[in-house]
Formats: sequence, structure tokens, C-alpha cells
Amino acid sequence: MKKSLSILLAGILCVAALSACANNNSTTPANQGTETKTVEDKAEDTAAADTAEETTAEAVAASDMKVGFICLHDENSTYDLNFINAAKEACSALGVDYLIRTGVAEGQDCYDTACELADAGCKMVFADSFGHEDYMIQAAKEFPEVQFCHSTGTKAHTEGLDNYHNAFASIYEGRYLAGVAAGMKLNEMIEAGKITADQAKIGYVGAFTYAEVISGYTSFFLGARSICPSATMEVTFTGSWYDETAEKEGANKLIADGCVLISQHADSMGAPTACETAGVPNVSYNGSTVAACPNTFIVSSRIDWAPYYKYAIQSTIEGKALDADYVGTLATGSVVLTDINEKAAAEGTVEKVAEVEAALKDGTVHVFDTSAFTYKGENLTTYMADVDTDADYTGDTEVISDGYFHESEFRSAPYFDLQIDGITLLDTQF
Repeated sequence: MKKSLSILLAGILCVAALSACANNNSTTPANQGTETKTVEDKAEDTAAADTAEETTAEAVAASDMKVGFICLHDENSTYDLNFINAAKEACSALGVDYLIRTGVAEGQDCYDTACELADAGCKMVFADSFGHEDYMIQAAKEFPEVQFCHSTGTKAHTEGLDNYHNAFASIYEGRYLAGVAAGMKLNEMIEAGKITADQAKIGYVGAFTYAEVISGYTSFFLGARSICPSATMEVTFTGSWYDETAEKEGANKLIADGCVLISQHADSMGAPTACETAGVPNVSYNGSTVAACPNTFIVSSRIDWAPYYKYAIQSTIEGKALDADYVGTLATGSVVLTDINEKAAAEGTVEKVAEVEAALKDGTVHVFDTSAFTYKGENLTTYMADVDTDADYTGDTEVISDGYFHESEFRSAPYFDLQIDGITLLDTQF
């Protein structure tokens, strides 16, 4: 989940993705980590290609399949841990060998590591951070017989390489559901007299002002406001995907400014632990923090990458073509919520979240319903998003129809980059 193309909110449109998705920073380990797993007693090859299916390469016996994974950070980052756990789950389920490289910076390091994995016999190489993309494309051109898959990127649908692919998920739906849980908590606090309706202010610790982050905090806010109409939100940015000190400081700044509930799009325990110390309810990201924050953690949304990994690896085993731009959904099991911590959540939250999830799945609720928010005081009826990601950030695709903004439908990576009314940015330098 972690894991974008940068924009400046003061005038530059952004279409890039994300969690993630990240620039390297001083907290990244100086040396790459390595994990190797050889699966013993592999099952017989059950992945022979169906002759009626399209194939792009020779089938690979599962016993000969080796997969490489490139991670920006290591298991200490909730974003990267999410990928690492999914990699192990998928490879174990399919009975294939894998190599995991951690602490791989968004630069020449990524290209070198991708080439190393290809030279080591990997038939597929996955990378997890937005800044890895150009280097993965470079490696894909160098090794046309190897499949290169990149989470959170934007260029596969325009590069036109048979062996380079992007993937993301409709995480905005998971964020919206987490926002519903937050709205339930705000209402409980209002009804208990702990705050007034006009004090229902959410704080949000973001990493960068990228479309992935904007889409994430906006969908979370819309979920909260669907339950608590008086909710507002303040957002602060750290300039890093993983900086525990900055994230803790950001959360404390928001709490001091009167925010009564905190959420985040950043990868450390900084914000959740600040909330636990202050006794402020928290909605985290990429995994449960209930063990460390039993009194304040409510819920977390995340992308489960295992369904995509299984699909991509099995397709490669069978010699089938991969989607250039894959979008996982609630229905595919790619967007999930942790268990709701009923100790901290409002009564009835489990049932309400389940109700809204069903409505998202059947299409009776849309996250970016244009009647539910305003932009510069007006409801949107049209918006040309930069889905193709050209160098001038030129809007090229109409993404509003049927009364809602169609996020992640014209490209997997998020492109919702609007600053809607009700959300205040405390800083925008990132």
C-alpha cells in the first residue's frame, strides 16, 4: 500500500500516484537488505497455458519460476511491509522462489537492482515506489524477456512495452470507509458533549502534495463528512514518506491546533503514537496499530497486493499477457480494512461501515459524488484530468460523468488533484 508524480498545489495540476510511491530520505537504510526464499517440495506445474488464451511468451514451469521484489524501505515502514507480506503470501501460494531487496533508493540503485534480479534468473521483477518507475522502464528495455511490474506508476499505458506494467487499487474506497468510521467517532464525541459540532476538526498528516495523497485525504474526508456534515479538516505535510519524527511532530501540531481526530498518509508509527500519548482518536494507514495504540486506534485501510501478485505471477507462468494498467478493487480483495477496534470506535461503527461498503460495491454510493462537495464554492460538472501524464500536465480526459468523478478508471494511479472546500492546507512546500 505505500507508497507519485509531484505537483504544486499553487497552479500545477498533478496526476501522479502514489503510498506510496516515494522519494528516498535519510531514514532509508544505507545498505540494501536481501531476503531469499527457496520453496521446497514444489507442486507439479499446474500452470500450463490454455491454448484458447492469448499468450505473449513461453509458459514457465512453477518449479523454474523466480520472482524479484524491490522495496524502497524495509519492514519498519508500514508501506513496504504491506508489499513484503503480500510477496511472501503470493509466492508461497503459487510455490515459486523469490528474492526481496529492501532499502533500494529511487535512482540508479533501482536500475542496478532490477538488472541484478534479472541476471539472477528472475522471470518477473516488481518495484513498490513511484520514483522507481523510470529505472524499471530502463531495465525492461534491457531485459525484454523479463516481466517488470511497478506499483503506483503512470507510464505503462503510454510506454507501450509488452514487458512493463503498472498496478494500483481503488484505495480511495478504503479511505472513504475509514472516513465513515471517523465520522461515527466525531458524532459520538458531539453527542457526548466532548466537542461541539463546529469543533469536529480532523487533522491529517500527509507526505507530499501528490495526487495520490490528495485523492487519499479527500476520500477520507468525504467519508467522514457523509456521517458528520460539520466536519472540517486540516492537512500538514512532512516532505517524506517515512520520517517518524516529522510525522509525530505533524500530529502534535494538528492536535495543538484543535484537531480532535488524526489520520495520515505516511508510513511510520509517529502519528499513531502521538495520538495514543495525547488520547486522540486515530485512523492509521497500511495496517493496524492497535498493539501499540489500543486506546486510540480505530481502523486502517490498505491495499492488499497479494491478489495482484498472484494474478501477475500465474499469468507469467502460463505465458499469458498481463494488463498494462491493473486496478484492484474491493471486489478483488485488493482494498481492505483492518478489524475495527471497538474499544476506540463509536458504537455501531462495524455495522455502518459494512452498510457503506455494500453500497460502494453495488454502485449506489460513489466516493467522489460531485453533489457531496464543492470546489471554489461550486459543484463540479466537468474536469479534464491529466491521465496521460504529459510533461506539461495538460488535462486530456473528461473524468466527470453520471454525477461523479471517475477516479482510477482511466488509469490505475490516482489523478484526483483538486483542493475541495472544507479542507485547509497548513503548508504546501512539498
